[in-house]
Amino acid sequence: MLEVAKVTKNDIVYDLGCGDGRIVVTAAKKFGCKAYGFDVDPKRIKESLDNVKKNRVEQLVTIKQQDIFTLDLSKASVVTLYLLPSLNVKLIPQLKKLKPGSRIVSHDFDMAGVEPDEGFPITMKSNGIEHMIYRWTAPIKVKKEE
Repeated sequence: MLEVAKVTKNDIVYDLGCGDGRIVVTAAKKFGCKAYGFDVDPKRIKESLDNVKKNRVEQLVTIKQQDIFTLDLSKASVVTLYLLPSLNVKLIPQLKKLKPGSRIVSHDFDMAGVEPDEGFPITMKSNGIEHMIYRWTAPIKVKKEE
C-alpha cells in the first residue's frame, strides 16, 4: 500500500482503522516519514502502541484512539484504508477535503461513486491469494448521479 502511494520521507501518513499499527510502523521504518494511526478499539490501540515501542519508532509514529469519521485529515498527504466498502464511502466527505496531490490507498475495497486512478493486483507470497490495492489522488472525482 505504501509503495502504491509512493510514500517519501516528506509525507505524513494517516492510517484510518490502524489495527495493530503495522502500516504506520512500516511507513516510519521504511520511508522515515511521520505516521499517525487512528482506531476506536482500545485493544487495537494497545497493540499499536506496543508495536511502535517494539520497533523503536516513537519519534515518528503517533497512535490515537479516535473516531475516524470525525477526524481532520487536512495534515495528511497519504491516507491508508483497510476498511469495508461502506465505511470507505462514509469517509468521502472528509477525503474530498484533502490537499490536492494527496494520495489515498485502500486494500481490497474501492469506494462506490469514486473512480480510482489505478488498481494494482498483488499476490500474497504467504498464501498465493490475490488482493487489489486501489489508489486515488486528491481532489477525488465523485461520479455524478445519472
